[in-house]
Amino acid sequence: MEKRDQEKHRERQQRLKAKVDAKVAAASEERGVLLVLTGNGKGKSTAGFGTVLRAVGHGKRCAVAQFIKGQWECGERNILTELGVPFYVMDTGFTWDTQDRAADTAAAEAVWAQIRRALADPAVDLVLLDELTYMLSYHYLDVEAVCDAIAARPPHQHVVITGRACHRRLLEMADTVSEITPVKHAFEAGIKAQAGLDW
Repeated sequence: MEKRDQEKHRERQQRLKAKVDAKVAAASEERGVLLVLTGNGKGKSTAGFGTVLRAVGHGKRCAVAQFIKGQWECGERNILTELGVPFYVMDTGFTWDTQDRAADTAAAEAVWAQIRRALADPAVDLVLLDELTYMLSYHYLDVEAVCDAIAARPPHQHVVITGRACHRRLLEMADTVSEITPVKHAFEAGIKAQAGLDW
């Protein structure tokens, strides 16, 4: 019985390997990818920063724009700036705290002006636009201008966008879209956000 189970398992794994090998062989194009991490679940920015760290680990040059967040200490920024990654930060905090549309718009435009240069720089391999989706939902940035800059980036450059309710134009442009779905969140049980886990 055990020998037969092992043989069936081996046959299933061989079929799986053949499928995977065929997909790997068919994926021959190499170019910059637009990756969108969206949805209402926790972990979008964490995944974005993990991608930046991975790229830096391979000797790639990266740049980061942080929209919305910025007044809290940021563990990712602490380490990545030491590794030479420039950060462009709105530094106004959450929009529900500021409640100042004009100031938030001006701060978003200032960060966009800085990161737009990175999007046009062939020396930059990866750009993270953290929480960009809100800037489009709130109309702080022009959708067309953002999409045009991303579309015109150097061919090898990767772009990662995070945030809830991603604009359909970006979803259409994206090569990869991952939607993070909430199942359970500690905050809903009264557990506060904590350094080293949440920021």
